[in-house]
Amino acid sequence: MLTDGAQGPGIARRVWAVGALCRAVADALEARFNPVTVRGEITGFSRAASGHCYFSLKDAQGQVRCAMFRRSASLLDFSPRDGELVEVTGRLGVYEQRGDLQLVVESMRRAGQGALFEQFLRLKAKLESEGLFDSARKRELPLLPRAIGIVTSLGAAALHDVVTCLRRRAPHVRVVLAPAAVQGAHAPGELVAGLQSLYRMAGQGELDVILLVRGGGSIEDLWAFNDEQLARTIVQSPVPLVSGVGHETDFTIADFCADLRAPTPTAAAEMAVQPLETWVAALGMMHERLQEAAFRRVDRASQRLDQAAAHLGRPSTRTAQQHLRIERQAQRLRHALANRLQRSRDELAASNTSLRTRVADRVTHAHRRCERYELRLQLLDPRLVLQRGYALLTDAHSGHPITTARDAPAGRHVKAALADGEVDLRVLPPPPNAA
Repeated sequence: MLTDGAQGPGIARRVWAVGALCRAVADALEARFNPVTVRGEITGFSRAASGHCYFSLKDAQGQVRCAMFRRSASLLDFSPRDGELVEVTGRLGVYEQRGDLQLVVESMRRAGQGALFEQFLRLKAKLESEGLFDSARKRELPLLPRAIGIVTSLGAAALHDVVTCLRRRAPHVRVVLAPAAVQGAHAPGELVAGLQSLYRMAGQGELDVILLVRGGGSIEDLWAFNDEQLARTIVQSPVPLVSGVGHETDFTIADFCADLRAPTPTAAAEMAVQPLETWVAALGMMHERLQEAAFRRVDRASQRLDQAAAHLGRPSTRTAQQHLRIERQAQRLRHALANRLQRSRDELAASNTSLRTRVADRVTHAHRRCERYELRLQLLDPRLVLQRGYALLTDAHSGHPITTARDAPAGRHVKAALADGEVDLRVLPPPPNAA
């Protein structure tokens, strides 16, 4: 620093070196302003090969140069562009090589995002205290939905993604669209109206699931899904409702109110329906189990019939008892088969027509085989043999069966079991001319 006495005795004029002046100004700015937050419109934005970003912030009264180094720029969740209103936080200083005022930006966000986020948090806390987010009121999605309602914009890419996914996974499921704006001042009201139209259909049993979907965007783009009236409408849904709004990192009030939150619109469609191939395989397995169970029941009934025939005593009583047992077993078998076949038909009704036809043919084939087994059981009834004119002879005193002529000498008292009762007989001696 140089001084001279031109100002008079005892007064020294200070002369600054350029670099020293720049450093002094920088120190003064550091002590007076930093850290500082500035709002303005981006102009002259550029990103260097090094990853550093350079631009200016301006408003109607002024402009300041800004630099954002690579590490801070890598943390941005959006791509800044000229004309965009932003809020930046950083440190104000002097770029000594040019003597320019420069703001070194450490963070940046779109202007107004902070206020919106605070509004989001206030509404979230309010609705949560009222119980709108309680897990106890959340419902599970049905395994086999017959029809699905969708609320979204006709021109949204989310609609194409959801419909494509549903057609691929479950072409037999009916899809009902309630179009509504998903962005802008009128969007909340249209979303509410779209949901209410689907609620009326769901109340009549015409819908099983509702999807509320929209693609990604900024907090401003998704703000319609943070509307309080929409939140209260969502919790009134008569059927499970899935919210698929934005990308995986986006959260809205609608997500917390819905029965299930999906990270993307496509994921919402995947959660709502299972692939058709899964149910075809399950029906095939159930058919095989039904057939095996029917065969096992018939085999056990046949074994019991064989055991009963082996221990048959007096025909007049054992035959009647066995007949009743066979009738009861056949009746149980018919009831069991009828119940299983009815359940199978009910399950098959949930699938498409061609699938129902194939499985129904298999079940009908199994039913006919069971009827043949039942007929074979009936043919083993001993009473059928007696009805053809045969009789079972037993000794009247001991009850032992008489199977040869030697067991029936003249004068022996025997009993003959016929189809409708017993006859007492006495054996006559052979005629004189008999051999």
